[in-house]
Amino acid sequence: MNKIMLDSNLQLQLKGYLENLRKPVELVVSTGNDQKSTETKDLAAEITTLSDLVSWRMAEDDERKDRIPSFAIYSEGDDTGISFSGIPLGHEFTSLVLALLHSGGHPPKEEKNLLDRIGQISGEYQFETYISLSCQNCPDVVQALNIMSALNPSISHAAIDGALFTDEAEKRNVMAVPSIYLNGEPFGQGRMNLEQIISRLEPSSKTDSPKEIEVKDPFDMLIVGGGPAGAAAAIYAARKGIRTGIAAERFGGQVADTLDIENLISITHTEGPELVASMEAHVNEYEVDIFNNQLATKLVPSENSGGLHEVIMASGETLRARSLILSTGARWRQLGVPGEEEYLNKGVAYCPHCDGPLFKGKRVAVIGGGNSGVEAAIDLAGIVDHVTLIEYDDQLRADDILLTRLNSLKNVKIINSAETNEIIGDGTRVAGLVFTDRTTGEALSIELDGVFVQIGLVPNTEWLKGTLGLTQFGEIEIDSCGQTTIPGVFAAGDATTVPHKQIIIGMGDGAKASLSAFDYLIRLAPDAETEQVV
Repeated sequence: MNKIMLDSNLQLQLKGYLENLRKPVELVVSTGNDQKSTETKDLAAEITTLSDLVSWRMAEDDERKDRIPSFAIYSEGDDTGISFSGIPLGHEFTSLVLALLHSGGHPPKEEKNLLDRIGQISGEYQFETYISLSCQNCPDVVQALNIMSALNPSISHAAIDGALFTDEAEKRNVMAVPSIYLNGEPFGQGRMNLEQIISRLEPSSKTDSPKEIEVKDPFDMLIVGGGPAGAAAAIYAARKGIRTGIAAERFGGQVADTLDIENLISITHTEGPELVASMEAHVNEYEVDIFNNQLATKLVPSENSGGLHEVIMASGETLRARSLILSTGARWRQLGVPGEEEYLNKGVAYCPHCDGPLFKGKRVAVIGGGNSGVEAAIDLAGIVDHVTLIEYDDQLRADDILLTRLNSLKNVKIINSAETNEIIGDGTRVAGLVFTDRTTGEALSIELDGVFVQIGLVPNTEWLKGTLGLTQFGEIEIDSCGQTTIPGVFAAGDATTVPHKQIIIGMGDGAKASLSAFDYLIRLAPDAETEQVV
């Protein structure tokens, strides 16, 4: 009896998506005698029941993949170059759906310019991406490379579950996902979008599309940052009928790296990528110009009241606006100890959801006893052999509900009053760490395979130093309305002095800053330079 691989909801979703197929697709399966092989065949067979345009068969000898289990996607008898080594469920279910649709003639929802550039890439490119099914960053990479494979016959891509193919991952020293290889050599690590990958493959002399940002008229309100605060600010601004823009390195910010979200009022449970998709869809309901892949590097405040502020991007492009909302968020804080940088992605990690599966059966440490650290320890305890939770203070600072769960786990050891001094390794990967017992002053060490750092956040505000008021911790100083030390420049979210860094607080503060900025705009005396639509 075949195992049901998709629950009724996923079956219903997939059946609806597959109605968009324009031509037949075929799953060509390479399997062995193991349980995962059986499940792979079951998944392929189950998918074929949902559409008459999808079929499956076992691979012929000359079609078999070296990795078992795996399956390739064919279109009208031809190999698309897209394959999955492992079972693409979890966060990769969407990648599977899109791979089927794009192989079956449904056009990708990407800018025409990007799709045209894919077709112009020449040469042979064989991509391999090591992923984990719990990684929120991996689908962006997998989907981008799958699109390229579907559109250009000289490009192929294999998505590989690193937690399933552990021997291969260890041989290549893959200790963080996504890890991308091109023609057998390291290509990149971490989140990459379609445009970034394309740009890496194009000749350096090639000029991209015209710099549309430079010719944009000034905005009434420009939001820098696309997290919860930035999204809320953009919506509230657009609803006022003013010219609104939002520039972000990636829409969603750190929320895109969050797994379970259970404290967003009225929504009992969601996940970061799902919430980000909802936020972006909501912003897109309004006339908001969104500039993705844009990293702000310099703020040039207006010299005149009501004049135009300038934000210069890493690309050299410039956006101008009468009012600004800075919502650049925060990133994981680093320990700042010897060995941390040396062994980054070689055992030192900051995302337990992404990289945790690569440490199955191994010994790891989590540094940090707040909610994030305790949640990480709980999650990892279900994967790894043993977790040591290290906290600087004399007691953990997490919520009681988390501490109760933590204390019930048999493979977790808690060390309080410990100061981490160094992460040590063998030159290629982490081997342990050294810490000081703050009660005795004794130097101690632990043998480990991985270290997950969870010690809070640091604001993304380095680019603002010397321009406006920042605290000693780099947080943007704001008043009760979100106003910074520069008239017309407001701020919201994790980058500010607001004490509690929560999604719901970021959303609220983004809305407040937007309303405050609008109030600032309507009180300005119009003149020849500044008069816009207000």
